[in-house]
Amino acid sequence: MIHSFIFSEGRLISRDLEIEGLRLVRADKGLVVWVDLDNPTDGEVRQILEEVYQFHPLAIEDCVTPSSLPKVEDYEDYLFMVMHAVDFSREGKFSSTELDLFLGKEFVVTYHRSPLVSVQSTIERCARTTGVVARGPDRIAHFLLDALVDNFTPALNELRLELEEIEVAVLAQSSDKRLVANLLQVRGDYLQFREIVRSQRDIAERLARGDSKLVRASLLPYYRDLRDNLARLETAAANGNDRLMIAFDIFLNKAAFETNEGIKVLTALTALTVPPLLVGTWYGMNFHRMPELDSPIAYPLITVATIATTAFMWWYLKRKRLL
Repeated sequence: MIHSFIFSEGRLISRDLEIEGLRLVRADKGLVVWVDLDNPTDGEVRQILEEVYQFHPLAIEDCVTPSSLPKVEDYEDYLFMVMHAVDFSREGKFSSTELDLFLGKEFVVTYHRSPLVSVQSTIERCARTTGVVARGPDRIAHFLLDALVDNFTPALNELRLELEEIEVAVLAQSSDKRLVANLLQVRGDYLQFREIVRSQRDIAERLARGDSKLVRASLLPYYRDLRDNLARLETAAANGNDRLMIAFDIFLNKAAFETNEGIKVLTALTALTVPPLLVGTWYGMNFHRMPELDSPIAYPLITVATIATTAFMWWYLKRKRLL
């Protein structure tokens, strides 16, 4: 599906033009155009990216081929960016959606295979505003990237909630058997989140420095704010990952402690059976000449001695807190 928005002096004057209309607008140097390709067909990709805007084949290939990491390429007349929106749910877990963006002197072209909240919110912002919305493509690009970064926060909050549940489970008396799997899953989510944020922070840093002539000097503070937000998100993700590793260490120490406690109990029970075991082993020899066998009080004495030594052993183990 193709959505298009035409701006004149920062005001939205038209939208959703046909392909021929986009060709005519492309030739008009006084207009700013934003074309959004939302899960387009192969024909729509060819018409917009190849025929109307004639983008570089490598950039088009990056659009149609999913990329795991963000990137930015300067093609002189336009910038090509691969960005990622993130989402997190308890059912679907962590996921990211690619957003490809072409930023030119008088146009912005976005491409994505799945619906994006950031794109939809920017469309609604452009549609409901009657005044000046965007005086340049760099402003529209900032709207998109800012909305994309704002949606990182809910995903990070969901990860933080799951981290807190893991910390509670680690400190509980009886931990869930699936705790280790959850720990590894959330750690992978944090690492993926942090990698995406770090790479996009590098892109925002490049835009904020004014390396590209396609970003006006008046917009640089906005892109610096975008960079700072990404830096804060990266720091928060790093802190969450550190907390997760601490929880994992506590879990391992707790598991080792519980194992040691079990071994101590088993060792104490073994020690408790030593006195009767020794007595029983001695009398199990069945030697032909054993003086005790002829004594009428041998059995009571041995019984009392066995009980006494066993009781002493029990008292000693309790005193040493082994039982």
